[in-house]
Amino acid sequence: MGQFSVGANTLPIPSASTWLNKVPEVTLSFWVIKIMSTTVGEIGADFLAVNAGFGQGITRTVMGALLAVALVMQLRTWRHIPWIYWLTVVLVSVVGTQITDLLTDGLGVSLYVSTSTFAVALAGIFAVWFWVERSLSIHEIFTRRRELFYWSAILCTFALGTAAGDLATEALGLGFTWGAVSFGTLIALTYAAFRLGGSAVLTFWIGYILTRPFGAALGDLLTQAKTYGGLGMGAMWTSALFLTVIVMLVALAQFSVGNRINAQAVE
Repeated sequence: MGQFSVGANTLPIPSASTWLNKVPEVTLSFWVIKIMSTTVGEIGADFLAVNAGFGQGITRTVMGALLAVALVMQLRTWRHIPWIYWLTVVLVSVVGTQITDLLTDGLGVSLYVSTSTFAVALAGIFAVWFWVERSLSIHEIFTRRRELFYWSAILCTFALGTAAGDLATEALGLGFTWGAVSFGTLIALTYAAFRLGGSAVLTFWIGYILTRPFGAALGDLLTQAKTYGGLGMGAMWTSALFLTVIVMLVALAQFSVGNRINAQAVE
C-alpha cells in the first residue's frame, strides 16, 4: 500500500498502480470540470424542460435513462476512463437537480425539509460506506462495492447541493451574486483548512458538496435576465460555452490516460 501526501495529509493508495482507481486524480482541472458540470446540470435541466419545450416529465425520463446507461458503462470499465466518468457526472448533475426540483416544485416540499433530508441521507451513506469499507477515500475506488457507494454519495451531494443552493439564494434571499460569493468563500475556507493540515477526505467531500450550490448560483447569475439579478447570457449560450470547456479538458485527460497506459505497456 503506497501513500499519497499533501502537506500534513496522507491518504493510502493501492500499490497496484494509481491509474487503476476508477475516479480521476483531484487536480485543478478536476474542480474546474466539476463546477462547470454542476452549472450545466442546473441550467441544462431547465433549458430542456422549459426552453426546449420537453416538459419536466419527459426530461426526467430521458435524463434518468441516459444516466442509467452511463452508470452501467462506468461500472463495467476496469479502469478510469475520463469521458465515461465525466459524462456520468454531468448526467448525475442533471438528475440530481431534477430530483430536488420535483420535490420543491412538483410536490411542494419545503427547501428546509429537502435540504435536511438530503443531508441526513448523505450522512447515512457515508456512515454505511465507512462501516463496510473502513475508508471514504476516493483514492481507493477500485472495487464494484466501493464504486456503488461512491456514486450513491455523488448523486446525493448533487441533490443536497441543489436544495441548499436554492435555500440560500431563494428562501433566504441571498440572490445569485451573493449566493455565488458565499459558497465560493466557504470553498476557499475549506481549501485553507486542507492546506493547514485538515483531513484530506473530510475537506474533499465538504468541497465537493459546496461546489454544487456554487455552480448552481453561478449558472443562475450568468443565465438569468438582468431584471432578475443575472447577467442575461442565456441558458443555451452558457451551456454551450461550459460544455465546450468540459469537452476540451476531458479530451486532455483522456489523452493523458492513454499515454500513461501506453507507457506502462511498453515497460
